[in-house]
Amino acid sequence: MYELDYSRIGARIRQVRKAKGWSQDMLARKCGISLNFVGNIERGTRKMSMDTFAAMCRELETDADALLWGVAQSSDAAMRSMWKQQKQTDSDSYSMYIRIMKSVAEIMNEE
Repeated sequence: MYELDYSRIGARIRQVRKAKGWSQDMLARKCGISLNFVGNIERGTRKMSMDTFAAMCRELETDADALLWGVAQSSDAAMRSMWKQQKQTDSDSYSMYIRIMKSVAEIMNEE
């Protein structure tokens, strides 16, 4: 099981926020939290509620995995769409593709 690193989560939030050209104040207003709290989140000195985290993901237009782990995880539906599987008979090759993608994601998460 992975342990959350709040400093890294905060750094990822800061990175996405800055890429959008937003100030901390703008993100705070969009999420309905204080400017001071955004600063604490970005430094990893305070934990946020699930509601606040969901608001951050929504407002920053990013998924939870990208902020939590630094790697966007595709949903099974997105993987199927990418694979463009049309027939049930291809399920073995699709399953292999999923195993490969999960292995790649695990390797990328190792530090």
